[in-house]
Amino acid sequence: MKRIWAVILVPALAGLTFFFGFAAPMMDRRMNTVVEPPPYEAGAQARRLHARLNVADLHCDLLLWPRDPLVRADYGHVDVPRLVEGGVALQVFSAVTKVPFGLNYERNTGDSDQIRWLFMAERRPVSTWFSLTERALYQARRLDEAAARSDGRLTVVRTAADLDRFLERRANDPNLVAGVLAIEGLHALEGRLENVDRLFEAGFRMMAATHFFDNAVAGSAHGVERGGLTALGRQVIRRQEELGIIVDVAHVSPRAVDDILALATRPVVLSHGGVKAVCESPRNLSDEQIRGIAATGGVIGIGYWDGAVCEPTVPNVVRAIGHVARLVGVDHVGLGSDFDGATREPFDTTGLVRITEALMNEGFTDEEIAKIMGGNVLRVLRQTLPPG
Repeated sequence: MKRIWAVILVPALAGLTFFFGFAAPMMDRRMNTVVEPPPYEAGAQARRLHARLNVADLHCDLLLWPRDPLVRADYGHVDVPRLVEGGVALQVFSAVTKVPFGLNYERNTGDSDQIRWLFMAERRPVSTWFSLTERALYQARRLDEAAARSDGRLTVVRTAADLDRFLERRANDPNLVAGVLAIEGLHALEGRLENVDRLFEAGFRMMAATHFFDNAVAGSAHGVERGGLTALGRQVIRRQEELGIIVDVAHVSPRAVDDILALATRPVVLSHGGVKAVCESPRNLSDEQIRGIAATGGVIGIGYWDGAVCEPTVPNVVRAIGHVARLVGVDHVGLGSDFDGATREPFDTTGLVRITEALMNEGFTDEEIAKIMGGNVLRVLRQTLPPG
């Protein structure tokens, strides 16, 4: 009998040890990769210009993974030391709360839940195993706790006044980074409008209606029905605008994008994606949608991975940026990396100077590059965030 129990228990304990000790970091290493490892070379002129910029990136998923945001890692894409080295002033940190198994860009249901298993493997609080709202709130706490431990290196921005105070400090110390909290998919509301306010109180200042599947708010570009805004969804968009939460159309179905643009009275963003004119993908915007976002005063955040630009290269990223700039003007395009979003990227965040250099080589002026690399995002934040 003892031998039988040993045969059962030893493999079980070994499996549990692997699951709780190694599974999540292994997934992180395997899923968040780069085409070319650092260091990233660039010319002296590009480096001088890049050092003067307030670079802002509209999307990363670092909070999903078990890495400490304050500690430099040798894998993945983002942490505070690498943001500083990459010249990033402001990073939007998104909370991912549910992703189905068999993930694809064409058709997904919300019947399965990879994130539950990931959070179990990361030994996150039990409440996050069963509640999508709690998963979002937990990731908000992770960013706040990192900021509290950072000795001022990381600041969480919640108001326009916070942003301006941070930029004043950074003008004298470029080794500072600001973070803004976002949420990827309003299935995290669990069907309750009042949870918009709850998430706002936790610090969330950007929200995308959907992620990879349809939900009670809207249809996803990768869902089954791909419908427009629901009645709840219309209430949610109005409440976001009332509170000062930026409306994000990443992953949203074309019908729902149209519905959102018809309702919007404040700037709308695409936090991370691309344009169909450069890369035909369910993720990417048509020229008509680009014009609609620009008409709100918003910004299209161009991503760097294959789903956004087909092949993850700097020239493809700059082609997409250039298309938006030519179509609606340079004031309506920015960066939306999707770093740490289970993506293969051309570089990690220390390589952003390569985009600056490529824009210079394409003939963009220093002023235009400053807008693309962050100025446009900062403008939208100032226009949309609560004043303070």
